[in-house]
Amino acid sequence: MRVLIVAVGRMKAGPERDLVTRYIDRAIASGRPLGLADFSVVELVESRASSADARKGEEARAIRSAIPEKSVVVALDERGKSIPSDDFARRMSDWRDVGKQALVVLIGGADGLAAELRDRADLVLSFSAMTWPHQLVRIMAAEQLYRVTTILSGHPYHRGD
Repeated sequence: MRVLIVAVGRMKAGPERDLVTRYIDRAIASGRPLGLADFSVVELVESRASSADARKGEEARAIRSAIPEKSVVVALDERGKSIPSDDFARRMSDWRDVGKQALVVLIGGADGLAAELRDRADLVLSFSAMTWPHQLVRIMAAEQLYRVTTILSGHPYHRGD
């Protein structure tokens, strides 16, 4: 199963981008034997529309076009569910085992995700009720994807209960 982070906005070179790359590289190496492959980040241009609704609409069209067919969609949104990493790993394993082609993690722009994307998602996930900078959300998403590979392989990186 391919694993993609589709994010609105581009990260500049620097420590945040380096950290995302480090977690993605680790996920690639540890995910391959688990049938999780092609971990990557797709960056989309932020809309310049004048209203928040118009920006979310334009960004939603770009996001939809980046989602491969037969994908499981996980939307990151502060209104979503907060679940333990072990549960997320089990869900990813189940999706992989039923033959889903790809898992796509969505990170919206500064105005968030359009309601239609949240409604279409198989899971709406929240890292917290707090609002986080998009660079940190991308780092946390990449780290959680790497953590999933360690949980599924029994690696000691994850020390949850």
